Amino acid sequence: MDKPTSIERVQHILDAIGLIGQFVEGENEVTFVKDVKLQSAVQYQFLIIGEAIKHIDNGILLKYNYPWHIPRSFRNFIIHEYHGIKMERIYYATQDLKELEAHLNKILENEF
Repeated sequence: MDKPTSIERVQHILDAIGLIGQFVEGENEVTFVKDVKLQSAVQYQFLIIGEAIKHIDNGILLKYNYPWHIPRSFRNFIIHEYHGIKMERIYYATQDLKELEAHLNKILENEF
């Protein structure tokens, strides 16, 4: 199986952002914190986002003024600090994906 290309990785991230949006639609912090399945589904999508960003051509990412290290670090945080994650933080991260999504759409428009 061939490794995904940068354009495929961008699409994977956009798909993950879309799924997170679907998963948390109609939810609030209180309901999110009580729903272990929802938490797990959302965290998995954040792992995809962070991992995919690590594999996008850095020359492309450097053209766009976005803190790319944040989603990468968030992935590492979820993986390595799974035992101490505050679900409220995960919930608030679900509400903060619009800028990332906009930058990725610009990358698709301009680079591929």
